[in-house]
Amino acid sequence: MSITAGVLTCLEPVQALQVRVTPDNPQLGDTLSVVIQTDIPEQQPTVSMQQQAYPAFALRTNRYRTLLPTSPLDKPGTLQIQVTGDGEVKNITVPLRNRSFPTQRIRLSGRANQPATELELSRVAQFKKLVTPQKFWNGPFLKPNSGRVSTIFGIRRYYNGVFAEDYYHRGVDYAAGRGSPVVAPAAGQVALVGRESEGFRVHGNTVGIDHGQGVLSIMLHLNQIDVKEGDFVQAGQRIGTVGSTGASTGPHLHWGLYVQGISVDPVPWRFQGVE
Repeated sequence: MSITAGVLTCLEPVQALQVRVTPDNPQLGDTLSVVIQTDIPEQQPTVSMQQQAYPAFALRTNRYRTLLPTSPLDKPGTLQIQVTGDGEVKNITVPLRNRSFPTQRIRLSGRANQPATELELSRVAQFKKLVTPQKFWNGPFLKPNSGRVSTIFGIRRYYNGVFAEDYYHRGVDYAAGRGSPVVAPAAGQVALVGRESEGFRVHGNTVGIDHGQGVLSIMLHLNQIDVKEGDFVQAGQRIGTVGSTGASTGPHLHWGLYVQGISVDPVPWRFQGVE
């Protein structure tokens, strides 16, 4: 009987491809975490959402994770996620909830109304394409400045009376005194340093941090920059000070968080963390 039981145990089917998506009930601007468990060693799964492919990174043996961004420009409804691995395909549907974003009317003039330079547009675009295989962050992100939040993520705007169709506020603004410290919200490598004096006319003095695996922070309108490209910074390390450089109407810090090139809401990363 024991031999028979042993044979039957060996004949049991292997565990199928397993996929878990969090959060369970996402809304516009959230980052989705797709964790995949496979059975075939060293066979990396593939992940796509709405027919766009996204990279999967190994967490440990036979376990992978993909981060999927959503934004205020997406349509609420059903997201279609396809995961391929272990010789099978899983099609997953996730409901994406609508979210109300406030609208502001902004009037710009003088320096604040100048267009961005080709230099800053090119360098920032290259930065947003970074997808480093290593994961540098650990746990929830930190608040990068002690000031109050003056502009939340996702706000839509009228500029000088004209609605900006493809615009939403791609980050969080902190109102603080000029010269107050700005710290890295998470560990990472400084991959972008740009200065107003070099042509960063809209962004102002800028620091971009690569947190790994397509997760990036960008800090705008700085007064002083205390790091250089290539530096590795730890969470909470000072990287500069608050200023009003670039297209800014007063001293504040703009913190933008990007996942796979899309600006996402930093709030869940601060309070829930995305591991």
